[in-house]
Amino acid sequence: MSQSEQRQERQCISCGINISGMSAAKFKCPDCGHMIYRCATCRKQSNLYECPDCGFRGP
Repeated sequence: MSQSEQRQERQCISCGINISGMSAAKFKCPDCGHMIYRCATCRKQSNLYECPDCGFRGP
């Protein structure tokens, strides 16, 4: 997968918006290491997220 394709697929795990080109957090799931992306709004509001691979939940 090319870097431009990966960039297009980045979506906030909480609200689902496309975050390419936005100020967003990128981190690995604490349990399984799956890459998680969150938009600034969901981070600020502490919206919950769930890892699609292992089901880990966090704020």
